[in-house]
This record gives sequence, structure tokens and C-alpha cells, in this order.
Amino acid sequence: MTAIEQTEAARPRGTRLPRRARRNQLLGAAQEVFVAQGYHSAAMDDIAERAGVSKPVLYQHFPGKLELYLALLDQHCESLLQAVRTALASTTDNKLRVEATMDAYFAYVEDEGGAFRLVFESDLTNEPAVRERVDRVSLQCAEAISDVIAGDTGLSKDESMLLAVGLGGVSQVVARYWLSSRSSIPRDTAVQLLTSLAWRGIAGFPLHGVEQH
Repeated sequence: MTAIEQTEAARPRGTRLPRRARRNQLLGAAQEVFVAQGYHSAAMDDIAERAGVSKPVLYQHFPGKLELYLALLDQHCESLLQAVRTALASTTDNKLRVEATMDAYFAYVEDEGGAFRLVFESDLTNEPAVRERVDRVSLQCAEAISDVIAGDTGLSKDESMLLAVGLGGVSQVVARYWLSSRSSIPRDTAVQLLTSLAWRGIAGFPLHGVEQH
């Protein structure tokens, strides 16, 4: 059950929940409010009301709005990183790896909870703690992609990282455009188109250790 689903299940005020379940419920409510209103317009009162709890209950779990936002950001940065790692490990066919990785970004952006807005479109990127988390997950995703590129092509670490940053950046930017433009192109078709573009470039680097004829 997702955090937002737990919020819906636990909405009535006064319901007693185990601490972990209550925390997840509050995170789900906070996600709804932050995604809809942005950090600066959201208030702890809004989040408590959305969760169906009193403000003191909310403050028992999170000492302030920033701490709540950071907890939510940590959760969704980790989700993105795991999605990318899972995609990379899903096959040894490199074209399918590219497609799976592209699709991981599209799926993350398409998720109905809108968590990608906290990571890629936050209105709080001037806050050092937020900027550090966003930069870190982008770097970690790029490093995961880079490791595969370096292992398969024999390119240097710096060269592989440059290509990886490009692949990850293109994936998230195009996925966000695809969603915001309400494109008539189905997700799988959009992923295939982007994969074709990326593969034409990455396939130009010969596999390391494979004799070329």
C-alpha cells in the first residue's frame, strides 16, 4: 500500500495507528498538499487536515514543514534510484537496457501521486538540503548508468559519466514534457522513440572485448 493509499484508508480523525503506519499516512497527506500547492504555499494546518489528524500529532512525527518535506524527498529520490537500478539489471541486452531505463523515468513521472514534481520541479531548490538531495539522486542515477557503459564499452570513467548524465537528463526532461503536454503518444511508443534516438548514439561505441569485423 502506498503512502497516499494509506492516507485515504486512515482519513477519519481520531483513528489510532501504529507509529510507522501513521508516519506513512502523514507523508502521503504531505505529498498531496506539496504537489498541489508547492512548498511555500502549503501549511502544516493543510497537511494535518488532509491527514485527518491534529497539528500536535503531525508535530510528534515531524518537527517542522522542512523536515517533513525532506523526509518525503528522501523517500521519492530513493524510489527513483531503485527504479533505475532495477531497469539496468533487468537484462543484459544493451538496447533493452536503454529502453528499460528510459521507461523507468517515464513511469516515475507518470505516477499519479506526482512525486516527480518534488524531485525535478521543486520550488525549494534554493534550500541547500533540498538541492543536495536532488543533485545527489541525479548523480547516483548517472553513476549507475555510467558503470554499465564503462563495463561494456571500455570508455574511461569520465567519458562514461558524461554519456550517462546525458541519457538520464534526456530521459527525465522528455518524460516531463510528454506528461505536461498531454501528448497523444502512448507511453510505450514515446519510450521506443526516445530509445531509438539514444541507441543510435550509444550503439556507436563498440562493446569492450568484442572483436570488430
